[in-house]
Amino acid sequence: MSVAARPRSARPLRSPAKMMGNVNEGKGLFAPLVVVARNIIGRKRFNQLRGKAIALHSQVITEFCKTIGADSKQRQGLIRLAKKNGEKLGFLA
Repeated sequence: MSVAARPRSARPLRSPAKMMGNVNEGKGLFAPLVVVARNIIGRKRFNQLRGKAIALHSQVITEFCKTIGADSKQRQGLIRLAKKNGEKLGFLA
């Protein structure tokens, strides 16, 4: 029997769609502070400020890499490490 000819109930089930979201919600030392700040100033404004802070931090990492002569691959590694540390500490809650 071809796939098209199989009865509807015999078709394999698809896995449910994965929801995008923050797996670190409520985890980390600074998570409660981040959640309170987000609730006070609002999600939209909070995300704007967080984006600016992340951009500034990336610039600092880039300037540091220029100073020590690190290549772009090492710079990317440092930025990834900063993101992982921010997740663990709860800054991305």
